Amino acid sequence: MPSKTSSNVDAVRNWLLAKHPERTSIAPDEDLIGSRLVDSLSFVEFVLTVEEASGAEIDHEAIDLADFRTLEAIERKYF
Repeated sequence: MPSKTSSNVDAVRNWLLAKHPERTSIAPDEDLIGSRLVDSLSFVEFVLTVEEASGAEIDHEAIDLADFRTLEAIERKYF
């Protein structure tokens, strides 16, 4: 049975893949911003997706971009 953390990260990965149907996978260490999987237009929605998957409110005034750069970083910070 997958761990809760794994399924939460999968929810974030699935959101990204749904936004980019040309992609079939995303490596845990892939730069989501550098690869344009998350851009300025989708960033707020992306943060809300992470927030929903983690079950914790994210302080939008204190966001560190590094915490959202890779799935690994998201997992470390929010799960």
